[in-house]
Amino acid sequence: MYWHTKIPVVVVVCLLIAGCSKSPDVDNARPEAVADVVTADIQAGIEHHIEEQIRLGDGYFKLPFGDKELRLKLVRVHTEYLATLGPRSHFACVDLASTDGNVYDVDFFLKGDPNAMTVTETTVHKINGQPYYVWVQNADKTWQRSKVEAASPLSLGVITGSDEFEFLYQAKLPDMAEDAKMWIPLPSTDAFQTVDITSIEAPGQQQTLTDREHGNRILYLTLTPQDSGKTVAIRCDVQRLEKTVYKADAPAAGQYLSPERLVPADQKFSDIAQEVIQGKKTDLVRARALYDHVVDRMRYIKFGTGWGQGDAVYACDVGTGNCTDFHSYFIALCRAVGIPARFAIGAAIPSERDSGGVDGYHCWAEFYTDGQWWPVDISEANKYTSLSTYYFGHHPANRIELSRGRDLVVEPGPVSGPINFLAYPVLEIDGQPVKVKVTFSFKRKT
Repeated sequence: MYWHTKIPVVVVVCLLIAGCSKSPDVDNARPEAVADVVTADIQAGIEHHIEEQIRLGDGYFKLPFGDKELRLKLVRVHTEYLATLGPRSHFACVDLASTDGNVYDVDFFLKGDPNAMTVTETTVHKINGQPYYVWVQNADKTWQRSKVEAASPLSLGVITGSDEFEFLYQAKLPDMAEDAKMWIPLPSTDAFQTVDITSIEAPGQQQTLTDREHGNRILYLTLTPQDSGKTVAIRCDVQRLEKTVYKADAPAAGQYLSPERLVPADQKFSDIAQEVIQGKKTDLVRARALYDHVVDRMRYIKFGTGWGQGDAVYACDVGTGNCTDFHSYFIALCRAVGIPARFAIGAAIPSERDSGGVDGYHCWAEFYTDGQWWPVDISEANKYTSLSTYYFGHHPANRIELSRGRDLVVEPGPVSGPINFLAYPVLEIDGQPVKVKVTFSFKRKT
């Protein structure tokens, strides 16, 4: 089923960044003198709208949806998706959590100049990461919304074969009153990706480290208060192949079976895994049963506290989280029944546009059986059930791996101990961990 709203190609970049609804009157927009609008203006406009609606809604943002009214609280504004679509026409994407614990990705369209924006359309795009629609391009270069069930793998984020793009990793340092140290992943070349780091712009003293267990390359910076507010920028050219099942030597005894800090050898994992694999005779069949169990049991929710650490116990107990939690739970279950499994993290590159921002990190896993590694991506399979078979044995070409493994040990290392996993920088100021603002962007080579 299709919505017959058509959208000009001139706004396609904004629409595909956000996967959003059509902005009213964008088709008929005429050049006119308008105030300059930056993303901060759009953010202020949508935040003001939500705050006002929450005030009027007795503490909740109320939104009709189906046959009910959602009572929502603001989680975050997707600043990487804010966009101007035309004269006085803007887009914002916002995560809002409901009283029943679900998280809704809501698209907003706004009209007006800075400090005078009004919302003209509000559409629920996703619930717990699962989209209701995607964008499909017509022969006349316009775009229209399509039901997910009718969408092609390309529309759902999958590029097969190969992909090639420039990837830009940027991290802005906070104010620092004391000396600091920072660890940042440097993506490496392997059998499925070729990485050429074309430039590194970074303050402080630089050193390249390698972690002991997994061979990750890490940029190590020693910084001073004079480096406050400066930006680290790592630019690289990437050629990536779609990853499929591939042959490899068997892991060493115990390798990828040993517990990690947040993937422990807990009896609960053994009990659950044994129940799931009951009657299954091979490790491949068992792994598929565990994969399906995680797809069915977990919900993709980034809300509250505890998610996003890759804590297998949390994921098992709560049944929600992001990609780190999905795959940590799967790895724990595999290891509990003697199937070696491992973790990797990087970024998924958008499939239906050729440049722009990337929505943070993404992670995935692999398990080993019968002389082969099997790539899996369970959180994406959870979002797009039509691709659940594809993601059992494939990773698309449109991604970059930044690092692999957990509990990374380097020298010099953080005061806080081994690095849980490395996608965003680890920054310690006077020995205390501090968050860093990070942005990823890309430009596909055609």
